[in-house]
Amino acid sequence: MSVTTLKPPARSTARPTPVTSMIQFVTPQGSLTPQGEAYGVDTELARTMYRDMMLARRFDSEALSLQRQGELNLWLMSWGQEAAQVGSVRALRSSDMIFPSYREHAVALTRGLSPAQLMAQWRGCTHSGWGPSERRVHINSLVLGTQTLHAAGYATGVVMDGADEVVTVYFGDGAASQGDVNEAFNWTAAGTLPVLFFCQNNQWAISTPTATQMATPIHRRAEGFGLTTYHVDGNDALAVHAVTAEAAEHIRDGRGPVLIEAQTYRRGGHSSSDDPGRYRDAEELALWESRDPLTRLRTLLAAHDADDAFFDSVDEECAAFGVEVREACRSIEEPNLDDVFASTYAEEHPLVEVERRVHAARREFAGDVA
Repeated sequence: MSVTTLKPPARSTARPTPVTSMIQFVTPQGSLTPQGEAYGVDTELARTMYRDMMLARRFDSEALSLQRQGELNLWLMSWGQEAAQVGSVRALRSSDMIFPSYREHAVALTRGLSPAQLMAQWRGCTHSGWGPSERRVHINSLVLGTQTLHAAGYATGVVMDGADEVVTVYFGDGAASQGDVNEAFNWTAAGTLPVLFFCQNNQWAISTPTATQMATPIHRRAEGFGLTTYHVDGNDALAVHAVTAEAAEHIRDGRGPVLIEAQTYRRGGHSSSDDPGRYRDAEELALWESRDPLTRLRTLLAAHDADDAFFDSVDEECAAFGVEVREACRSIEEPNLDDVFASTYAEEHPLVEVERRVHAARREFAGDVA
């Protein structure tokens, strides 16, 4: 069943006008749509999300600069997708488990993970910078789409334990073409599992556009597996929050899994190793720049009594955060390769022991005996 209407919060008696297209509360120009007016604006929430999104964007820009300086080996930006991530995670409970892919920096920061924890993996110093249940955020999944099956398995345990938990998994439009994702749709629908699939359709699967990648929108395909689905403007933080809140309520009521397809845009390359200028044109980029989620929310807040002092304070916080990110990156401890030789096999292995001695000799020769 495809859902295109939202019930307003308890404080309001108005209902949004039913629509047949993508759910949108705030236009790219920053004004409320009729549906947004009917739902109402929580200005305190809007301010919080604006701050979250600004910090996430600053983190992204600092991390990309650090990668260009050789401090990080690779970086995958969430630039342009901040509203989809912040709007959704702010609608969840802190006890709800999250399974990210590798681009959910805004989600992780909003949940309280530190810049050092998020950068350690990309600096090549650890498999992951945090424990799998820390802040209820699983470690990054680098194998495309596998996290959806991880979420399905975890949700099975939630049902067995009788827990009141929404298991949320993030993935992109490219991953939606993987078999793992479609298997997860089927398993969760057949088992009525409490999984919220959040697809950030950022228009590009590396260099393959959605028009080439699929003939039917993701939310329509998910309906065929028996999921309830929503289609939302992923650059509209208020609409994303409302949709996610309603989806979470649906899941907690025991009515089965939900998929949200959030239409957004990947402003940067697929990764810091990618040149998007080779496969997309300036006209497309300009169009999506005009739909920027931060500009949109700032304009709305300015129309709802957010003054210069508020925006200046956020800018100052972002500047200080940028310094923190740079310092955090350079303070990440280098890995001890001796640990690799000790943990590769459960029991001592003769070839590995030879390699360990060679490594130790080279370190001693180089004067690095710490």
